[in-house]
Amino acid sequence: MTDESTAKSTAPDRYGVMGYPVSHSRSPIVHHLFAMQTGQNIQYELLQVSPEKLETAVRQFQRTGGKGLNITVPHKSEVAKLVDHLSERAATAGAVNTLAFRGGEIHGDNTDGIGLLRDIVVNLGVSLEGANILVLGAGGATRGIIGPLLEMQPKSLIIANRTLGKAEALAEHFSHSGTVSACRFNAVPVDEVYNLIINATSAGLTGEAPPYPAAAISKSTICYDLSYGLKPTPFSIWAREAGAARSVMGWGMLVEQAAESFNLWRGIRPDTAAVLKQLSVTV
Repeated sequence: MTDESTAKSTAPDRYGVMGYPVSHSRSPIVHHLFAMQTGQNIQYELLQVSPEKLETAVRQFQRTGGKGLNITVPHKSEVAKLVDHLSERAATAGAVNTLAFRGGEIHGDNTDGIGLLRDIVVNLGVSLEGANILVLGAGGATRGIIGPLLEMQPKSLIIANRTLGKAEALAEHFSHSGTVSACRFNAVPVDEVYNLIINATSAGLTGEAPPYPAAAISKSTICYDLSYGLKPTPFSIWAREAGAARSVMGWGMLVEQAAESFNLWRGIRPDTAAVLKQLSVTV
């Protein structure tokens, strides 16, 4: 065997996360910890790609031997148009956060919903059956979580958004699965207690005025931000100040959805509890 062929045989399989922006992502850390834990020879890259270059970048990554990609904001809905095979949960969501390149074809999946549920139900021990749920935002992140949330049989699920039409279209898309309704941020119904409020917007992180409806929080409300940071997010700070029972950032969802992606790529599921424990020290 030549030195060149030896190098090729021991070269790590390439993966990455593609978004715009993407520099804040901690996915490389998470997948590095997964790889060390499971003995997998991979490298995982940050790939900042603007929307107009998405298709070119995905196909170039595939063409140069890449094995898989995570897809983040703002590409989750658009990248679904590029895949050859779409999983049922990605088709239901209308959004893709995981690509696997196999046999010259692109397979698309969505691990966001199952990642969120594993964190809320397993890690945090919260039951969603019969719950009143409020989701803030109607973008690609929301698309990925609504279906799995409805499978938990909540009493109600309301999608609030700055633009009513976008929220209504999403509610209609999922209306066959349960009680889903839509409203504007400034018209959130407050006649019932919300057990869970999920922030799926980037408001507050991007300098926009946060659309958080203070009257929706009670002492029994759990507030969950899909965003995460080394410091508390604007939403998590607001939730604590408004008197929420718990205010949680999306570190657990990040790790759980990443574990599902890792399993799709490598056929092995990492121990997420161990990685979350390591991250709590790291961050």
